[in-house]
Amino acid sequence: MTGKLYGLGLGPGDPELLTLKALRLLQASPVVAYPGPDDGPSFARSIVAEFLDKSQIEIPIIIPMRVERFPAKSVYDAAAKEIATHLDDGRDVAVLCEGDPFFYGSFMHLFERLAGDYEIEIVPGVSSLMASAAALGRPLAARNDVLTVIPAPLDDEAIAAKLASSDAIAFIKIGRHFERVKNLIGKAGLTASAGYLERVTLDNQKVMPLGDVDDDRAPYFSIILIYKGAENWISDLGMGIQKQ
Repeated sequence: MTGKLYGLGLGPGDPELLTLKALRLLQASPVVAYPGPDDGPSFARSIVAEFLDKSQIEIPIIIPMRVERFPAKSVYDAAAKEIATHLDDGRDVAVLCEGDPFFYGSFMHLFERLAGDYEIEIVPGVSSLMASAAALGRPLAARNDVLTVIPAPLDDEAIAAKLASSDAIAFIKIGRHFERVKNLIGKAGLTASAGYLERVTLDNQKVMPLGDVDDDRAPYFSIILIYKGAENWISDLGMGIQKQ
């Protein structure tokens, strides 16, 4: 019998936001794989480090963090091949996924390579969007509001159109696009409705009105939440729930 592959959603970073199911499967899996940069430790692994056992086999999936394109296909091809050898030998493999595996998660690249040959179970995780709304103290959306998730690398025209058509907006993958996105939000007249969040749920978390951010760059793990729908969620600080 072959082993089973698990895609475990870990949430945004706080180990206490792991689901009971993800923790159980993590500790029961003899093999643990996780993405990591080529210039530092794996964030995904750090979330669950206290729960790992020395007897578990670890497979780091090293993904170069570069502005220029890198051969991602070859990275995931090699990782899938290594994971498959363990599955073929009957060992279950847990793949660690920051946030949720199927919400812009890198696990999807392994899923498409292995799903046809092996049994796979996806364990959803707490999305950084939900964690950010909780930290901001403001709902993402309500009633019939349209929530739009905008990857910051989109071009200016596409971003401007989505800013105009949506009631609630979440910007992800901000990083080096921060200044450009911030300017587009300003041109749309939405700065006062925007909250900026950085490394949400971690000890060095930052939560503030977007207009108070002076930097022209943002970490990869940052989000901008905007609300311009029918509900009056905006307080004097630009954050938090206002009683009505």
